[in-house]
Amino acid sequence: MNYDVLIPLIRKLSIEAGSKIMEIYQADDFDVKVKSDDSPVTAADEAADALISAGLRAAFPDVMLVTEEQADSHTAKGETFLIVDPLDGTKEFIHRRGDFTVNIAYVENGVPQRGVVYAPARERMFFTQADGQAVEETGAFDPDTVGDVKAINVADSDNAALYVVASKSHRDQATDDYINKYNVKDMKSAGSSLKFCLVATGEADVYPRVGRTMEWDTAAGHAVLLGAGGDVVRFDDHTPLKYGKEDFANPFFIAYAPKVDLKEA
Repeated sequence: MNYDVLIPLIRKLSIEAGSKIMEIYQADDFDVKVKSDDSPVTAADEAADALISAGLRAAFPDVMLVTEEQADSHTAKGETFLIVDPLDGTKEFIHRRGDFTVNIAYVENGVPQRGVVYAPARERMFFTQADGQAVEETGAFDPDTVGDVKAINVADSDNAALYVVASKSHRDQATDDYINKYNVKDMKSAGSSLKFCLVATGEADVYPRVGRTMEWDTAAGHAVLLGAGGDVVRFDDHTPLKYGKEDFANPFFIAYAPKVDLKEA
C-alpha cells in the first residue's frame, strides 16, 4: 500500500462524507430505517457510504473493501483490506448528541495500519500520517489542504489516578464492575470511535468495551491509537485484537495507554 496516496485520500473522503452527514443532521427531520440486525440506519449513513466506497474503489480497485452498509455482500475474506464505517454512532446522530464519526482504515495482516476518525459535529479530526504517527488536525478541514496538525501521544498514566472513558450509549453493569477494579480519578463518556481518540490524545488512560462491536466500528480508532503509542487487546486474555475475522465481529476488548496496569477480566 502506498501510504502517501492513501492518507490524503482517506482524509479527503472523510471530510466530504462529513459534509454530507452534517447536511442531513442539520435538517429539520430525517428518516430512520431499521436493518436486518435491528440497528438503525439513516440517509446520512447511506450517502457517506456511497461517497467513500466510490472514492476508495476508484483509487484501490485491487484492495478488498469492507463497509458496514454493504456488510451483507462481503463474501471474500482476508487479513488485508480497507474497512469503513461511514457513520459510527448512528444512535448519537439520531438523538442529535454529536458524538458520531466517519471512520476509514487500512488493515494489513490483521492489524490496522493507518486510519482516519473525523467527528464533524465536534470539529475534531484524527488520522495517522504516512509514517504512522497519529495526529490531530485543527482548522477549516479543507478536503484538499491539510490544516495545522500536532502529533498526539498517549498519557504517561498514573495507576493511582486513572482517567477512564466508556460508552455513552452502551454502558452496563459488566463495564462498571470492570472499571471498579481500577483506581479511577475521573470518568468520561463518549460515543462512537471518539473513545479510542481520547486515549490516543492522553485525555483518557483506558477504554474497556464489554459489549458487541464490529471491526468497522473499531479499526480506524485502533489505528489512530496505535499511531499514538497505545494498544488494543482482547478483554479475556489480553492478546492483540486482530482483524479479518469470519463474521467481522469483535470480542470484548480494552484500549489503553501502555503504562496502565491492566486488570484481569
